[in-house]
Amino acid sequence: MSSRLSFRRTAQGERPASLLVWLARLAIVTAFAWLIGFLTFIYRLPESPPDPLPHADGIVALTGGEERIVAAMSLLSANKGGRLLISGVHPDVTRDDIKKHVADPGNLFACCVDLDRAARNTAGNAIETARWVRKMGYRSIILVTAQYHMPRSLIELKRELPDVALIPYPVFPDKVHARDWWKDLGTARFLASEYTKYLVAELRIGIADRLTSQGTAPQAP
Repeated sequence: MSSRLSFRRTAQGERPASLLVWLARLAIVTAFAWLIGFLTFIYRLPESPPDPLPHADGIVALTGGEERIVAAMSLLSANKGGRLLISGVHPDVTRDDIKKHVADPGNLFACCVDLDRAARNTAGNAIETARWVRKMGYRSIILVTAQYHMPRSLIELKRELPDVALIPYPVFPDKVHARDWWKDLGTARFLASEYTKYLVAELRIGIADRLTSQGTAPQAP
């Protein structure tokens, strides 16, 4: 009788231990997979804009850094696109505020630049950009955003504009050196956060597409 009780207690005590071992192994595998994905993400970041850069119907700059708008205005001045959308402009920022930071010798800002003030994040940028592109009847756009932000921006825009050619034009903020990320803890944390946001966006888009294919996806506002 005592031997049966001893066996039963041992078996019951082993279950929590086995579960902990399984969870630990799962955590290690997940962390390893995340690290491999992160390194791949860094390796695939664009190192320079396309050369030569093809002409497109329009140009879109996503807010988040002055250098993005400066680059987009430069492309507009070089006639790389017929019109520019700056997406994600804060409601309190005026056109004059933006003009103070860009060169515009041809006064193109007055005639050929549209401001989107509705977008609050990258997904919103994609939705508002899609509305603008459809309104203008464009079939190709040059997308201007930061190097590290380009992958997430592209997957959001490709979902909203599957039939429009997207030409990435990355800019390179001085404070973010992606290739040397391991030399600076702040940069490493920033890029790790961006990679995680990219994964979340991929997961959300994948689930939404799956629901759409099943006819159960909620309608976008």
